[in-house]
Amino acid sequence: MDELSVRYRGYLIAARKRSPLTAEVYLREAATLQRFLEARGARPERATSVELLGYLVWRQSGAAGSEGASVLSRKTMARVVSSIHAFYKFMRLEGLRADDPSELIETPKQERALPSVLAPEEVDRFLASIDPSTPRGLRDRALFELIYSCGLRISEAADLSFDRLYLKERVIRVIGKGRKERLVPFGEEAALWLSRYVEEGRPALAKGRSDRVFLNQAGKGISRKGIWKRFDGLRDASGVAAKVHTFRHSFATHLLAGGADLRTVQELLGHSDISTTQIYTHIDAESLQDYHRDYFPRK
Repeated sequence: MDELSVRYRGYLIAARKRSPLTAEVYLREAATLQRFLEARGARPERATSVELLGYLVWRQSGAAGSEGASVLSRKTMARVVSSIHAFYKFMRLEGLRADDPSELIETPKQERALPSVLAPEEVDRFLASIDPSTPRGLRDRALFELIYSCGLRISEAADLSFDRLYLKERVIRVIGKGRKERLVPFGEEAALWLSRYVEEGRPALAKGRSDRVFLNQAGKGISRKGIWKRFDGLRDASGVAAKVHTFRHSFATHLLAGGADLRTVQELLGHSDISTTQIYTHIDAESLQDYHRDYFPRK
């Protein structure tokens, strides 16, 4: 799979416009499929639709994970099926298959659950719980202020470099999914903490040359895992039940509640399809129903 993996990764990024992170997930899935087939005396080049269905049943049971793993969700299974479709399209293009055994396999329909959203007061409470008296505290305050102010994905915040930060203009240039670029403005509060972090906190964290805005204790760009760990610690301290991505959901919902139009929110979030953004209108409608129920209870 080594040489094939290199070509497959290039195909996913260049032809399918997948992000490097998604490409790695698809590569791991292809390797897992190969191991499954080889354990049963088969190969991806000769696999039948029945064998692929057997693989999906095996994956859905959680057997590919660690011991005691739970049944996979529809969302995860949809990703697994999508990766198989991509893999066999690639194999046909490479001349490794004359047919596509995955053609008859349908992607499972996903249940569209409404994402969790914080009230503005909860966002304020979380951010206020950060102690800015240390370089790391200044970084955390600037980091999470910016994530909320711009509705950033974790990877977008981690990858932010100085050549894409326009502090004076209060705008960042974001490289999102599929390498799509977008310009996103940020507010005064985020600008204040970013300025303080760049001037006071970051020099104390820097241990060499790095173009990343947000650094870890080793002086390198903070990773997605590092952001998750910091958020988890601050969540416990603030008592606000949330995930990092909840800030992105809250950003979109608060914008719509404040009167922003759907198309603008779509552009700011970097969604390619407006139907993805429309889910936030349902959240806002539910909030209005809650307010109505609280203030105009039926007798």
